[in-house]
Amino acid sequence: MSAPAQTTNEVDPGCMQILQQAYRAFNARDIQAALGCMDPDIDWPNAMEGGYLYGHQAVHDYWARQWNMIDPIVDPVSFTNDDGYVVVEVHQVVRDLEGNIIQEKTVYHAYLVLQGFIKRMEIRRMKEVLPVTDTADLPFQ
Repeated sequence: MSAPAQTTNEVDPGCMQILQQAYRAFNARDIQAALGCMDPDIDWPNAMEGGYLYGHQAVHDYWARQWNMIDPIVDPVSFTNDDGYVVVEVHQVVRDLEGNIIQEKTVYHAYLVLQGFIKRMEIRRMKEVLPVTDTADLPFQ
């Protein structure tokens, strides 16, 4: 089990609770519980093929396809408020179906939470999350 996630910049506790519940449900492969945290008209990124998915059924089908190919686990590390979005720093471990780690890294998810439901999720790169004054030291350009 990972350490409890940290909060900065006054993230609404209700939003944080919804997001933690969604991450737990995703990691448990409980699609219905995860979808219960989302607006029926959710906008969700298709990280595998590009573009966006719209609505519960599209997200359901996407995850079902994904979990037939890989075994991702995503653990929230910190939550930050960013101009109406909650940005979550996430420790992500992706395994193949035999249990071998094929990728382990930090990713950033940004959520728009409206009226108690996740309305939109974005995948952000580090430089979009952190204030950058000098890009010369970044590991990517």
